[in-house]
Amino acid sequence: MPTAIIADDERLMRDQLRLRLGQAWPELEIIGEAKNGDEAIELVDQLKPDFTFLDIRMPGKTGMEAAQVIGNKSRIVFVTAYDSHAVEAFERGAVDYVLKPPEHERLLITVERLKTHLSKPALDVNSSVTAMLSQLAEKITAKPTYLQWIQASIGQDLRMIPVEEILFFRSDEKYTCVQTAKYEALIRKPVRDLAEELDPSLFWQIHRATLVNVNAIEGVTRDIRGRHLVLIKGKTDKLEVSRSFLHLFKQM
Repeated sequence: MPTAIIADDERLMRDQLRLRLGQAWPELEIIGEAKNGDEAIELVDQLKPDFTFLDIRMPGKTGMEAAQVIGNKSRIVFVTAYDSHAVEAFERGAVDYVLKPPEHERLLITVERLKTHLSKPALDVNSSVTAMLSQLAEKITAKPTYLQWIQASIGQDLRMIPVEEILFFRSDEKYTCVQTAKYEALIRKPVRDLAEELDPSLFWQIHRATLVNVNAIEGVTRDIRGRHLVLIKGKTDKLEVSRSFLHLFKQM
């Protein structure tokens, strides 16, 4: 039975990839998970998996740095959110890749590629793919690092939500509500962290607990207490604007 480990700093993404791989390749046994590149290197030495799924961006050692250390101890599969221009580097290289979020049809293609690798020796990343990694690094560093989607829970299900579909985020003491036009989901990441990871030209922070998609703003009104409230297109929600963020609406 072929074996693999998954390395990604986001637990929900590890869970999602484990689930999708189980559907696309039931015979593949996931024997370990890592939160960063250093843990991935340790697991490869301990467990000797056939495949190592490495997220490109992780704290500590990145996926690319970990791959260079792992070398030919395991067959590398990069997990990436980057677009087709960056993926060109993978197509010309000798390692494989999975796009985030993992979609079933695309993952089936990847699985077929990986099955053919089982009959071949693992590639020494240091000697054979260094140029590809360098090219990919240049493409990635030239791109903004803003979040492109949010991994959120709806009951027991995990949903991958493109950020442009999100109308607003609103936090309480424990969770952050992710509101789209069709449904509401929950995440544990607070608004203060989201504000640093989302494109500020797309999402405005209007309150310490609220971020709003500028494309979802219908207008701003005042209530009888003089508070400024943001109106959301197609929704009845009214989001309070703190005084420190009123300057965002001076030109509206």
